[in-house]
Amino acid sequence: MNARSRSTHRDRHHNNHNIARYTLATLALAACCALPLGAAAEVVTVGIGTQNTTTNTVTGGIVIKELGLLEKHLPKTGKYKDISFKVEWQNFTSGPPVTNGMVANTLQIGMMGDYPLLVNGATFQAMPETKSRLIALIAYNADGAGNGLVVHKDSPYYELADLKGKKVSVPFGSAAHGMLLKAMEDRGWKSDYFELSSQSPEVGTSSLQEMRIDGHADFVPFAELLPYRGFARKIFDGVETKVPTFHGVVVREDFAKKYPEFVVAYLKALMEANDWVRKNPVEAAAKIEQWTRVEKEVVYMFLGPSGVHTLDPTIKPKWIETVKYDHGVLQRMGRVKDFDADAWADESYIRTAYKELGLDYDKQKASLANYEISGTDPLCGGAITNPREAGEVWLDGGGITAYKSAACTLAAAGKAVAEGKKIGVAFVFDHSSKIKLFADKAYYALGGKSGKEIVPFLLKKDAEAYVAANGGKVGAYGDAVALAGR
Repeated sequence: MNARSRSTHRDRHHNNHNIARYTLATLALAACCALPLGAAAEVVTVGIGTQNTTTNTVTGGIVIKELGLLEKHLPKTGKYKDISFKVEWQNFTSGPPVTNGMVANTLQIGMMGDYPLLVNGATFQAMPETKSRLIALIAYNADGAGNGLVVHKDSPYYELADLKGKKVSVPFGSAAHGMLLKAMEDRGWKSDYFELSSQSPEVGTSSLQEMRIDGHADFVPFAELLPYRGFARKIFDGVETKVPTFHGVVVREDFAKKYPEFVVAYLKALMEANDWVRKNPVEAAAKIEQWTRVEKEVVYMFLGPSGVHTLDPTIKPKWIETVKYDHGVLQRMGRVKDFDADAWADESYIRTAYKELGLDYDKQKASLANYEISGTDPLCGGAITNPREAGEVWLDGGGITAYKSAACTLAAAGKAVAEGKKIGVAFVFDHSSKIKLFADKAYYALGGKSGKEIVPFLLKKDAEAYVAANGGKVGAYGDAVALAGR
């Protein structure tokens, strides 16, 4: 063998040795990294169905999403250390499409109103694959306020009975639909009392504005939003049914059992979102307007202090009894399957969330208290001791000031206008139901025995009945402001 041959042989041997070492090193690296990379690559997609424009659901959806609250609470240890959750927030305008998504398993968590909730539960109970579980509420009104029926502002109709044979729309299968069915049943009206059609909030809004229908029933916030926007007038509120209304959260049971810590994390985020709203409701209302395009004044009316709805995730016995009652209404009309409400509700996840946050679930479950208007009246003087007889004035571009009575509130509004200030909105409370009203949309019993009495009402007929019993006259906002300023 010559020198060149020996050199070539050595080079080949050296190169082969290097290739072998490189290959072994590569295999060793792949072996050491294969397990972690494989585990980290597990991505769990979670679909959450929201209703962003339904104001009393925002703390279960858009607020959590925009503030990044869910990520703060997601589990990261144990079996979750190698799991990455991909959350897909899917927005809907009503509850029934959320149920459809949950049945198709494109959504694992969803939020909706009381009647859609029970239909969701009944639908899943009829399925062999899995069930849905009610795991929390978002917000409620214990007397049914929030759903309502509106007519055009120039309509000659002032009561539900005035709409006999008229064109009325409502989102079928919604909480507002349930309210309307209950109102009809209470009055002994047959299903053909109205010329009833199904329209989404968006279609119903345009139909009413263009006067193609005579009335539109809808859920939160539309029965307040449309009058606020200036083209509608409310003639019926769900509070007249005296049946609670609420929105809640449901989950597919197969998902909840596989990832219970995710469900608890979501509920912790919901609770944090509730706290965020309560700590600064004015700022929260402004942010929610940016995210949902529902005006901040309407958001504040529902979720601010002494608001129409109470933020509270606990599952109270009263809500389960309400669902049973609602089920009876629908079943008598042949609109729903059999349903076991007791088996459907599952408090275990929200109880765990409360426990891990160091909070008393049973204490909150027993309470129906909301956070209320408070402070000292800067015009009339003295503390605000009866918040549901008080009022508020929100200056355009300014802050909100509370007053201890409707008379003081309207006097303050008149004073502000006289000083060249612009009123964004003023709030008073219905004398009978104690629900929050836009002051300029209310009817007033004025004068009375003292000559200075100012009593606000949501409905004209209630103001007329009060005047018939107590004297005085029925007036509008301008009349009430004038009397308050004397």
